[in-house]
Amino acid sequence: MVDIPAASDPAKVGSAPRTLGAISVAHWVSHFHIFVLPMLFPFLKERLGVGYVDLGLSLTVFAVVSGLTQAPIGYLVDRIGARKILILGMVLGGSALITLGLHLNYPALIVCAALLGLANSVYHPADYAILSAHMDEARMGRAFSIHSFAGFLGGAVAPAIMAALVAGIGGASALIAAGLIGLLVALMLVVVGIPDAGAMHEAADSTPAAKPSMMTPAILLLTLFFTLLALSQNGINSFGIVALTSGYGHSFSSANIALTAYLGASAVGVLVGGVLADRAVRHSQIAAGCFAVNAVIVFTIAAVTLPPLVLTLTMAVAGFLSGVIVPSRDMLVRNAAPAGAAGRAFGIVSTGFNFGGIISPLLFGWLMDSARPHWVFGASAAFMAATVLLALVSERKPASR
Repeated sequence: MVDIPAASDPAKVGSAPRTLGAISVAHWVSHFHIFVLPMLFPFLKERLGVGYVDLGLSLTVFAVVSGLTQAPIGYLVDRIGARKILILGMVLGGSALITLGLHLNYPALIVCAALLGLANSVYHPADYAILSAHMDEARMGRAFSIHSFAGFLGGAVAPAIMAALVAGIGGASALIAAGLIGLLVALMLVVVGIPDAGAMHEAADSTPAAKPSMMTPAILLLTLFFTLLALSQNGINSFGIVALTSGYGHSFSSANIALTAYLGASAVGVLVGGVLADRAVRHSQIAAGCFAVNAVIVFTIAAVTLPPLVLTLTMAVAGFLSGVIVPSRDMLVRNAAPAGAAGRAFGIVSTGFNFGGIISPLLFGWLMDSARPHWVFGASAAFMAATVLLALVSERKPASR
């Protein structure tokens, strides 16, 4: 268990742990929902009679919708408040999965993916706006790391939870159960009473300031940086299991264990990265160093058929390093954001995840349908190498607050 340090501002001391806990649970749901459809690909492929490119198209739709709405949602967060936007997004995502479970066909899958994409677009702008406004400045990196840890944990347990649900109640009912989780957590946020954030709320006790320009070189570079991050990770996250089973001869069980180790170690790495982020002067150096090592590790996985135990350990190391960079990544964005514009900054930069998400399902789905499973890991390693170079030029000094 991680202790949340007391905030420097006395007004934040009592509410900070409750706020961070509630927002972190919401982030858990967001990552869990991201993995629900990919984890059901084998079931959906058989039930719907479609190929991997067709299934990959659903993830592309998810990414397109989320990419188009992420920046506008960021402006809404700063304009009307993060709390109501976050709760509405969770209700929408949960309802989309329940509806798909009740009406399971390919058109419904595409509609569900679109609604999940819209729901997903609320989390980064709303979560980071609330955390930026209500966490202690000196411990912001650790607050970000705990929030990210919860998200990574949601992704890490998604394979096991969805596999257990499919085995116990069937694929359609598993979708309904996953949706109900989102609705229950949305209700929890209402009961807990999370605080609000946004420019309109921050301006209530201060003189209104001119709206800052968001299309700065730092924001644009970070958007590209996030795009490369998505491309480097999405192939492993979404197609790692099918690549390991069809291209390397691993069983479904051993491939699932390896991916779970990767995602679980990522969650642990995030916590370590939070401590480093609070102590670091140059956050870009942490990101570049970890991705340089990771590129070598993932290329090794691509080139060599490793025994199951070695594969699991190697995937765990790769996941740990990918997690370490996350708080530094978030601090790069916060430092680039003008004061009072955290929602917009994270909304714009997070579209990079969606740009990568638009490309990666079709790219990696094509690699699988073309019988090139080794390139799922090879292409991921190449994108990691490119991320190293961009990380070193994407940092600017923190904005005054």
